Amino acid sequence: MRIAALLVAICVIFSSVSARAGDVAAAQGVIRAQEQAFARDDAAAAYSHAAPAIKEIFPAPDIFMSMVQNGYAPVYRHRSFEFGESRSDGNWISQHVHIIDANGEAWEALYTLEQQSDGSYKITGCSLLKPGREV
Repeated sequence: MRIAALLVAICVIFSSVSARAGDVAAAQGVIRAQEQAFARDDAAAAYSHAAPAIKEIFPAPDIFMSMVQNGYAPVYRHRSFEFGESRSDGNWISQHVHIIDANGEAWEALYTLEQQSDGSYKITGCSLLKPGREV
């Protein structure tokens, strides 16, 4: 009986880990899709990945795209965009992205995403940091 309980506990732990891994993969897919939309200058597609709270602040795709172009140039145009460490906490995922901008400078982006009621993930924020700089 103890062995059966132990096996059930192990299965629950592994299914939880794989669910989190699946959630992280889904979140990375959202970030990648938005990154590709920026590369195509597709404001509507990029905007579709923003969470409702972001859409309240930027009520139209062109306004959102202008904000990204002016305030997040390394995210908008870059040479490389590679996923780093991620963390999952309930319905939230944080994802580090290592970016080399169009000028060859390194940046670190921290994306946050929240799972929506339909199960999808939407981007709730992105913070850009220059590695080595004190904030």
